[in-house]
Parts: sequence; C-alpha cells; structure tokens
Amino acid sequence: MKKAKFSVWLKQSLTFISLRPWIWAGYTVLIGIAMTIGKASLLLGILLSVTSLFVGVGIAKYIDLKTTTESTIRLSWAINKSLPLAILAAAAIAVFWFVFMVVALLFNGELGKIGQFFFYWELTPENLSYHSTRELAVWIYAYANVTLIFTLLMLTTFASWFIYPLMLFKDYGWSQAREEGNYRVSRNQGALYKTLGFIFVQALLCTTVTPLLTPVLYMLTSTMMYVSYQHFFEAPSKPE
Repeated sequence: MKKAKFSVWLKQSLTFISLRPWIWAGYTVLIGIAMTIGKASLLLGILLSVTSLFVGVGIAKYIDLKTTTESTIRLSWAINKSLPLAILAAAAIAVFWFVFMVVALLFNGELGKIGQFFFYWELTPENLSYHSTRELAVWIYAYANVTLIFTLLMLTTFASWFIYPLMLFKDYGWSQAREEGNYRVSRNQGALYKTLGFIFVQALLCTTVTPLLTPVLYMLTSTMMYVSYQHFFEAPSKPE
C-alpha cells in the first residue's frame, strides 16, 4: 500500500467536483439551506449539519460508482443507504454537545439557558438587518463551522476518522471499525493530521472571511473522508 499523502487526497477530492458537478453542487446548496435551521434550534441545526456531512460520504461513493463503473444505481440509493447511520451519528454528536453545554452552563450558573439548545428563535428582522451578505452568512453559518470542528474532534478522540465509511460500506461493527480505522491512522498520522489541520483552518476562515463557503467545506470534507477511506480499504477506481 502506497504511503498516504494529504496532497493526493486533496487533489482527488477536488477532482470529484468535475466528475458530477451538478450532483456535487446541488447537494452543497441543499446543505447550505438546511443549515439555516440552526438559527431556530441549535439541536436541529446540529442534527442536520452532521447528517449532511455523513450523507455526503454516500454521495461521494455514488459519484465514484457512476463515473468509474456501469452501475445503474440512482442518487436515492446513496441517500437511503447513508441516512440511517448518518442520523445515528448525528444524534450521538448532539448528545455530546448537550452534555458539554450543560457542564459549561452549570459552571457559569446559567442553567436557565438549557432550553435554548432545543429552541431559540433568532430569525428576527433585527438579526437579519446586516449591512452585507457576508455578515449575514457569518451569523447564519458560525455554529455550523463550530459543529464541523467539534464533530471531527469527537471522531478522532472517541472513534476514528474512518469509522463512518467502514461501518457504511464494509458493514463493520463500531468496535471493529474503530480498531481498524485507528490502526490505519497510527501508521499514517502525517497525512491525517494535515487533513484535519486543513479542514480546521478552512472552518476558522469560514467563521469570518469566507462564510458562504461553509456548505462547500462540508461537502469537501465528506469527499475527503471517502477518498482517504478508499485509499486504504478499497481498490482505487483510477490510478493516483
């Protein structure tokens, strides 16, 4: 097996945009629309954002199959296959987030704000009266970028970068996927650290400088998850 390289993964991930651009872009737009719900309910926003991230892995698999094989599968296959596990993963991330939030509010003596996790309507004329599209996008997508960073930290701390695609495409159980994924990570730490560093930097930029690219970053992250998984666990469809 060739040594993993972040530059190769990034190049292959960007190539996916040109393979089926309308599917890639269409799902990205859908993610962006779904993320606006986070301004009404942080819980729903987290669930939709994380679910979108993991369903995007299935979308990447679909794009790969339609490009490299004569498969007759439909886009609905990717969504139906990915959605149950993606929702389960999103629920787990939401629980972690809620626990950390409760602990923080407890230390700050603000337990009365717990309800805001479930419903907190912020889509008011006052909040929407920003001077520019960028400022409005920063306000809408800030939580989504924090959610992305939080999700990846939870994955790499308690699970593995590869755990979702292994469970989705290989039908591994959680323990087996975590063990196998962490084994690959331990032998290719440089590539994984660079990948995570790249995503974290982009997420930070999206909180202030390029907020409109937040949905793009989500789909790119999904694609990088699939490309890196394919590098180790599936025969490459095309030479690197």
